[in-house]
Amino acid sequence: MGHLGVLSVFAAACLLGVVMSQTTLSPAVTITTVSVNVTTPSIPGTTEPSCSVLNTSTCAACAPGTYYDNETLLCSCCPDAGLCVFPAACLPCTQGFYQPLAGQLGCLSCPSGFFSNFTGSPVCRACSPGSYNNNTASISCSACTPGFYTSLPNSTSCNPCPQGTYCNSSSCAQCQICPAGSEALQVAASQCTPCRPGMHKVSHQTICKICNRGFYQIHWGQENCDLCPENNYCPSPDVNPIQCPNDAFCPEGSTAPGYCMETFFRKAGETCELAPVTIALLVIGGGVGLLFIIVLVLRRKKDNDSELSLGRTPLLRKDRPPGRFYGIPCDAEPVYAGW
Repeated sequence: MGHLGVLSVFAAACLLGVVMSQTTLSPAVTITTVSVNVTTPSIPGTTEPSCSVLNTSTCAACAPGTYYDNETLLCSCCPDAGLCVFPAACLPCTQGFYQPLAGQLGCLSCPSGFFSNFTGSPVCRACSPGSYNNNTASISCSACTPGFYTSLPNSTSCNPCPQGTYCNSSSCAQCQICPAGSEALQVAASQCTPCRPGMHKVSHQTICKICNRGFYQIHWGQENCDLCPENNYCPSPDVNPIQCPNDAFCPEGSTAPGYCMETFFRKAGETCELAPVTIALLVIGGGVGLLFIIVLVLRRKKDNDSELSLGRTPLLRKDRPPGRFYGIPCDAEPVYAGW
């Protein structure tokens, strides 16, 4: 029993020493406290708002350009779809969409050729002439590129400029005829080219034309051709006039020099006259012709005289051989007929 009392005293002394040592070291220990927020889950039906707290007598149809939002009690508590407690509860149509009617459940996409570039639009706007749109639900239109045009609103494509016209900028509503002295030979032209030498074009024409006969033009991009001057000739419309030869005629508008007939004629001022050899030939020819006529007349006269003498010759001649014919002696006097 004595040993048990000693052990008890020893254990009590050790415990006291431990407590004293912890009390001495406590100022050197830092204790951090962490605060944790705990959200207590709410009980449905007790804290969430309900339709009973809303004045549904003010429900009205969503205005054009907006639509019904069924995900909010401000709209879903109303008795009919398309109605909301107040207009701000309705959702606006986004860009590219529209709604022309009130109290609708959604918006419509803008068709091709139309666009809407702001929210809450009741209508879509048509693409203006010179622009197009070939997609639905678009927020803008595209401009026609140079060389193309469209003159109609709400177009879905652009047309190429026809031959003889051009458009040198974007958004063309109409192509223009090339200015005087220029042309556009290709379709969808964005610029014009000048007329070549030998050609011309006035403002109302679409393509360049070759100069008429007797006219010329040696410069590029001209509206008119020039008349070939006097004492010159123009064999081609794209070359300078050529000086007329001395022995030729070249009035205005000549395409080639004109000559008198060689040998028989010669140039005399602005006309042709007979050459000396031609005059000589005419004199000789006239003399020969006159002589021929005289000979012909004399011969004709001689032939007439011969016929007259033959008409006076007796029917029976005296130089017939002797004898008798039809009972008449051969030497009897001749009988003349008609005398």
